[in-house]
Amino acid sequence: MTNKPAEYDYIIVGSGSAGSVLANRLSEDPNIKVLVLEAGPKDHSIFSRMPAAFSEPLKSNRLNWAFYTEPEPTMNNRKMYCPRGRILGGSGSVNGMVYIRGHALDYDRWASYGLNGWDYKYCLPYFKRVQNHEYGANEYRGGDGLQHVDAGKQPNPLFKAWIEAGQQAGYSYTEDANGYQQEGIGPFDRTTKNGYRDSSARAFLHPALKRPNLEVRTKVLVNKVLLEGNIATGVELSCCNKLEKIRATREVILCGGAINSPMLLQHSGIGSADFLKSLDIPVVVDLPGVGENLQDHLEIYVQYRCTQPISLYPAVRWYGRIKVGLEWILFKTGPGATNHFEAGGFIRSRPGIKHPNLQFHFLPIAMNYDGTMPAGGHGFQAHVGPMRPTSRGYVRIRNKDPRTPPSILFNYMGTENDRQEMREAVRLTRDIIKQKAFEPYRGEELAPGLSVVSDEDVDAFIRERGESAYHPSCSCKMGIIASDRMAVVDKDAKVYGVERLRVVDTSIMPDLVSGNTDAPTIMMADKLSDAILGKSPLLPSDAKIWIHPEWKTKQR
Repeated sequence: MTNKPAEYDYIIVGSGSAGSVLANRLSEDPNIKVLVLEAGPKDHSIFSRMPAAFSEPLKSNRLNWAFYTEPEPTMNNRKMYCPRGRILGGSGSVNGMVYIRGHALDYDRWASYGLNGWDYKYCLPYFKRVQNHEYGANEYRGGDGLQHVDAGKQPNPLFKAWIEAGQQAGYSYTEDANGYQQEGIGPFDRTTKNGYRDSSARAFLHPALKRPNLEVRTKVLVNKVLLEGNIATGVELSCCNKLEKIRATREVILCGGAINSPMLLQHSGIGSADFLKSLDIPVVVDLPGVGENLQDHLEIYVQYRCTQPISLYPAVRWYGRIKVGLEWILFKTGPGATNHFEAGGFIRSRPGIKHPNLQFHFLPIAMNYDGTMPAGGHGFQAHVGPMRPTSRGYVRIRNKDPRTPPSILFNYMGTENDRQEMREAVRLTRDIIKQKAFEPYRGEELAPGLSVVSDEDVDAFIRERGESAYHPSCSCKMGIIASDRMAVVDKDAKVYGVERLRVVDTSIMPDLVSGNTDAPTIMMADKLSDAILGKSPLLPSDAKIWIHPEWKTKQR
């Protein structure tokens, strides 16, 4: 006699920002039994709680999947790093905590593809519903949601120089890049609270754990979605070297992100029929868009030596780290209590672009991804990159073994548009740094360096030094399959051709938003929770947005 598989109403695969929001919303009804499955451990590590330590989990595979791409053909054939959170909270527990929603026109663009209800006026109410901003509610912010958001305080004088220099260069000051006016230079919000990282797992999942109808299991790998014909009935997972089957009586919801969700679909027989047949995987649904349309933000660092001893350099030395760590452990204050991306900006790189296509993150230290410090002392840098790349890549499993890392290719800088925007990004960043506000601090340009002038020079620098901003998206895109054969899910995130199966994470974005991806993912999950539960959507907002009145003829 065989044991009957465990049963739940909803099985959520992945506890990242989307999975945590859905777990909370779906389990609000005590009659709905919800299971969340996470491949990584619980989120108790100091590196997932201390804001300034966010780079530590990205340096190993202990708390992240540590994927690498195939050799990127237009990036000197480098294998680019693609970390993804493997911990309760997913990438939301290891990201940089920058809270940026993107531009209103991003969502209006999605709606123009036939995705009714994804216009900005329908998304803004959900951005507000989930948010608890430290400055309270207004027409654009929420004040009583579960996701706490702090405003950057810019304590370092280099932040003030950055904001003043932006205005001296002719750009607007914007006090809230998530509000009326994204375009301009100003402070950035962050997902922190009382000196801690406030991941969506902490904001949404942990408070719901006391509910008897919600169960979370960590350190389990989901191998595939179980299907009876074209109906999703549960999942097969590996735990403690044993296979286990769990049934879902209502739906299976994939929240694994832009890499893991298409992988799981492909392992389940959902994807390009020709590709699946080549791996001897039985085809359940021929969906050629699964794993395709992969997009990401690429960025570079424009770095300078600082002529005054005011940067974060001492805080990252071994003796400084001890001091910073002790202050954070004892008081949850000081440099350890912030992500340090407390200012940035959004600009248009040339006339004729309607809303910002370049994003800055300003950091009061010159420090490379690998921890090296080119200044050998005090410095500062601006991270900059295009927001709406036209390059497209893919995610594809290599074999039938779900433990095998996938084949990933972003095709970074694969189009002339993307290369042109990155050239403009370098030059416009230099233009800001050369302004009067930086005169007391500006030393030698460390990167790209004064010898990098021509288009060819800049292109070579990008190929050698460009890095992912860690925003992989769009590999299971929302769309209208009747007119877009690469669509994977409909406007309610239902997988085409399969009943009782949805994907809810960054992979379903049709194309990238103009900014960081965590805040949009939280909003999308909250919005889709209403669709899953059959609730009426929130009433649309009539909040206005700012568009440069002379965008057709002026760059700033």
